Order: sequence, then C-alpha cells, then structure tokens
Amino acid sequence: MSQIPKFSEETLNQLAYHYKEILGLLGEDPAREGLVKTPIRVAKAMDFLTHGYRQDPKAILESALFHEDYKQIVVVKDIEIYSLCEHHMLPFLGKAHIGYIPNGTIVGLSKIPRVVECFARRLQLQERLTSQIKDCLQEVLNPLGVAVVIEAQHLCMSMRGIQKQNSVTTTSEFTGAFLKNENTRQEFMHLIGADLH
Repeated sequence: MSQIPKFSEETLNQLAYHYKEILGLLGEDPAREGLVKTPIRVAKAMDFLTHGYRQDPKAILESALFHEDYKQIVVVKDIEIYSLCEHHMLPFLGKAHIGYIPNGTIVGLSKIPRVVECFARRLQLQERLTSQIKDCLQEVLNPLGVAVVIEAQHLCMSMRGIQKQNSVTTTSEFTGAFLKNENTRQEFMHLIGADLH
C-alpha cells in the first residue's frame, strides 16, 4: 500500500491542544488518567481520517494506466467506505460500486478502491463523494461511460437527530453509455446486485 501523507508534528500538537480545550468545555477533566493522552490520540485519528486531502486521486489513477482494446463493463463492487460527514463530523459508512467501459485505456483494479478511499478520507457529503469519484474516473480514463453507486449508513441519523437506526442512503452518478443507454445501466445494476428505481 502506498505511503499515507501525515500531518506535521506541529499540526498534530496544535490539534491536540484544541482537543484538550474541547474536553474541558464538555465538562471533563483532561488531566484525569483516562483522558491524559486522549487529545493526541484524537489528533492522530483525525490525521488518518482526513488523509485524503493530502493525496491526488488523479495521480493515483495515472500511476497504472494501460492500453487495452476492451469495450465491455469493468466493475469493482463492494468497496468499503468510511468517511466523516461535514455537517456533524460523525461517520458514515457503506459500500461503493464502480463501473466503467474502457475506451482504449484500462486502469489497474487496485487503483479504483484507492481513489474511493482518497475522496472518502475527507469531510464529505455522500452526494459529493459520488460525483467526485465519477468525475475523476471520467477525466483520467476518458471511458465510454462511468457508473458509481454508493450505499451508506449515516451515524448523524442513527446517533442523533431523527435516530433512525437502519436507514440506508443510496446515491448514483452515470456518464456516457450508462446515462444514455437503459440496457447498459441495467446490466451494471444487475452486476452489482442492486435495484434502483
């Protein structure tokens, strides 16, 4: 796996300082045994959870492009997603299903989940995440079409607010042949085992 870009030591220390202040504002004692190292732990967790800001998704794809005369649907499905919603900074998690129809260029299959991870490890909206993945694949690969479907559960809905435990949000984006041809889109939906109306 490629090296994940890290925050500087200074940034980690600044984050830890602010998390310590937040603990105090919540009514906790940041000096008690169980919380002494919590600010730096949270800072390091945020370093990992937002490392997508420090990666270039286009460069990820461009690192493994190959010329190939294949014009059928390529699908990578059930890609795990763990992200933070930008409204409450609470997790949403689920799966992405990606398809594209090559137009003379294919990409190493491991690069597609890495692009998903790159965009997911930012403060996100599921709708934007879906569009960003689609746009990146379309721009770099210039395929005959791209299809992206994301199914996710949002903890901001289940832990707070409406507190609905089992709801799933589904978003989809299509370009080219997937957008224009109903049969092509239905073939993709069949391949990923989904039934969108």
